[in-house]
Amino acid sequence: RSGAGTALRGLAGARPWLEWRREVELLSDVAYFVLTTLSGYQTLGEEYVNIIQVDPSKKKVPSFLRRALFISLHTVVPYCLEKALLHLEHELQMEAEECRTPENPPAPGFPSRTLIRSWIRKQVGELTEQQKKTASQVVYVLKQSIPLLHRLHLAVFYIQGMFYHLSQRITGISYLHFGGLQGEDQSIRSSYKFLGMISLFHLLLTIGVQMYSFKQKQRARQEWKLHRNLAHQKSRSKEAAPGRQSRCTLCLEERRHSTATPCGHLFCWECITAWCSTRAECPLCREKFHPQKLIYLRHYQM
Repeated sequence: RSGAGTALRGLAGARPWLEWRREVELLSDVAYFVLTTLSGYQTLGEEYVNIIQVDPSKKKVPSFLRRALFISLHTVVPYCLEKALLHLEHELQMEAEECRTPENPPAPGFPSRTLIRSWIRKQVGELTEQQKKTASQVVYVLKQSIPLLHRLHLAVFYIQGMFYHLSQRITGISYLHFGGLQGEDQSIRSSYKFLGMISLFHLLLTIGVQMYSFKQKQRARQEWKLHRNLAHQKSRSKEAAPGRQSRCTLCLEERRHSTATPCGHLFCWECITAWCSTRAECPLCREKFHPQKLIYLRHYQM
């Protein structure tokens, strides 16, 4: 990984290296395991600690097909899953933003669409609003649960002493130690069991904190929606009243959730925050300011 990354950065520059760093790491991992595990040789770590890979019978080395499946599950599948979840989450967010602001430009940091991204976008476009919300929740749960699954599997490995990687557990590939001292194995395993218990306890605490944080976010989101709907209904009820109506100069509609800039101009909260994400200046007088200086006006009446 280090050598391939250094070569790419030296030949193409820092920007292509940052953009293709994950792909370079994938190719490096695949090349390393093809030259060692798939070719029937030990890796550097396996050779250092005198262990060899064996199949579930513990009498033979894994077959070529089993080793190829292990390499695919260990390198290619996590990369594809990560990219698929990233593109799916991005497309769902883009759909939600386009529903709110149809003229919103694409988010920076994502290059031109590939064939897979185009297919994902087409599938997302055919979903209903309820299905999109469900898909967003599923993506969120998967992104949160996959790291927790790896931590759980690592804790189980510390306790049982087998299958360090999840791909090894699926393919049934374990290690057989040969040579060296065998009498210290029991004391070493007992210490790792204690480490596994601590890892499980820490994992349970992490899950509890994440569940509590998720409930707090859901509650805050519901309260915000209720407040926004009540404020919108209140402003609608005042439309028939005579007098000057306050309008936002960005959306050209009645101002909702009035927000003041440091220079004193008023806009909708959604409009001015979206504006400040690209330009940190007032849309009217062009005075420069930091987005943190925006003031949300509570109980404001024209």
